[in-house]
Amino acid sequence: MTNSGTASLRLGTRYCSRKVTDMKNLWLMKTEPGTYSFDDLVREGTTVWDGVSNPLALKHLRSMQKGDRVMVYHTGSEKAVVGTAEIVGNPGPPAGKKDTNLVVVEIRAADRLLSPVTLQAIKTDKAFAGFELVRLPRLSVMPVPKALWDKILRMGAQR
Repeated sequence: MTNSGTASLRLGTRYCSRKVTDMKNLWLMKTEPGTYSFDDLVREGTTVWDGVSNPLALKHLRSMQKGDRVMVYHTGSEKAVVGTAEIVGNPGPPAGKKDTNLVVVEIRAADRLLSPVTLQAIKTDKAFAGFELVRLPRLSVMPVPKALWDKILRMGAQR
């Protein structure tokens, strides 16, 4: 990375420059479907994602940017990635809250997976061994590496 905020990526023998801020991050957010489900998000269109208090999950929320993509994961008896969403507002403090350590983001529903991708299916695939969903099961917000994002989408595209 240079001081101008530009990253140079070597592609074969050529170099490609693009703004680091142009790179979108990929995330997974967990929700208890009995409290707030992906169906609720689809029906409402957008929502403010709040209620996060774990320090590492809050750190991840603070790292989000408008345009980042999110996988929505249902906890409880479902334990599955069920759809995708997009971050439509940069992180900020919750409205009317005095605790400045808390952070919220606004998200918009994108696509429902054709077939939910279960935690069991993820755990049985060795490619996911280092994934935070497997390693840190109580973490509610986490980054998703691009290769795993793509793999989950492929798994969810099958019936």
